[in-house]
Amino acid sequence: MAAEDTGTAVPGGAASGDAHAADAQSENQSENQPENQPSTLPATAAETSPDRPWPLHLLSRKLKAHIERAPAVWIEAQVIELNRRGGSAFATLRDTDAEISLPASLWSKVLDRQKTPLERGSRVVALVKPEFWMKTGRLNMSVRDIRPVGLGDLLARIERLRQALGAEGLFADARKKPLPLLPHRIGLITGRDSDAKKDVMRNAALRWPAVEFDVREVAVQGNTAVGQLLAALRKLDADPHVDVIVIARGGGALEDLLPFSNEELIRAVSAASTPVVSAIGHEADRPILDDVADLRASTPTDAAKRIVPDVSEELAKVRLAREHLNRCIVRLVDRENDRLHALRSRPVMAFPEIMVTAREEDIARLRKHAHTAVSSAVVRALDQVHHLKARVRALSPQKTLDRGYAVVQVTGPDGAGHDVVRSPGQAPHGTALTVRVAEGRFAAVADGSNPPAPSETTELPAAERGSR
Repeated sequence: MAAEDTGTAVPGGAASGDAHAADAQSENQSENQPENQPSTLPATAAETSPDRPWPLHLLSRKLKAHIERAPAVWIEAQVIELNRRGGSAFATLRDTDAEISLPASLWSKVLDRQKTPLERGSRVVALVKPEFWMKTGRLNMSVRDIRPVGLGDLLARIERLRQALGAEGLFADARKKPLPLLPHRIGLITGRDSDAKKDVMRNAALRWPAVEFDVREVAVQGNTAVGQLLAALRKLDADPHVDVIVIARGGGALEDLLPFSNEELIRAVSAASTPVVSAIGHEADRPILDDVADLRASTPTDAAKRIVPDVSEELAKVRLAREHLNRCIVRLVDRENDRLHALRSRPVMAFPEIMVTAREEDIARLRKHAHTAVSSAVVRALDQVHHLKARVRALSPQKTLDRGYAVVQVTGPDGAGHDVVRSPGQAPHGTALTVRVAEGRFAAVADGSNPPAPSETTELPAAERGSR
């Protein structure tokens, strides 16, 4: 676009165009100088020194070559100056959110293609390519195409940003912080001497006179609004005495409320550790700040009513609570008093010695019962012992001897009795015998065996057979 290199965006008319023409002529002369001739100059900027400097034209030429290698880019800006001169036009484009501006040049035919003529203050998107003018050392934006940004475009852009941030989860309820029950100090970000500021402070003071404010007055529209809003938000968020932050502004056109849909501001509000209340415009206004804030108030007045309680209502609640607590205490005391009277009226409390006497009688009765049981058991055991003793004695061999029986034994060589004689064959004639009777024992000699006749056989009485 060589033909467009005839001007730059410095305000002015013919004088500015002549200066640019001189720049172009100087640049053409510099570009026509041979560059392939041997030179003792440093090849790179890092090799320069006080003894081996670059001439200024070499630096300008290298800057121009470097800058003009940059591709064309679409930008969004605001037109703050616009001058037409013949077939070209010169403008100044300023950033919509910061105090940054650049000169620009374009053909008049680019302007003529617009359905709505561009004016100062118009918001536009432009396809620009950077240029560098060597003689004056100026940076210029060559505009290849330019389009105004209408209301519909702004709304569509805001909605796209709203959906993108919502998809990241910045508007999720889980991220929203609860407001303090009674904030002692409120950080207020609002316009300078604005009605929104007065509404918030007046209504909050009416509801809770002890509330304190830390007011930060900033620009709430224009290209400096976002920067000032961010700075105020960060300072208030860093103050540990601020319990809640309110961003308030009155109503306005969509273009005036654009700073409150700025992505950088939205992310700063989401990252703030202090709860943030959005009170922008009227009920119909819906900037993205309303979605990310911890509480959205329809108006600044509504914000004041929702962040501080009404002192009269709170006093009424305290009074009701005290009455309710008093009734509960009275009922508790009455109930415990009745229980105390019931306990004191019991017999055991009226005559506490009855517990000892009753237990004493029980102990005496149990002792008597135990003594009787033990005595009976001893008597029964004694009778049993006597019975067993009698049985043992009845079965004793001595009792048999006492009844007249004798034990006959064969006398051994030692003179003592050994084998008991049970048949006559054990004691043949002349056998020495030892006979034991009840009163003692004596010796005898067998004189032979004479078995008795059958008629002489005598059986023992049944009682004696049993005893044996």
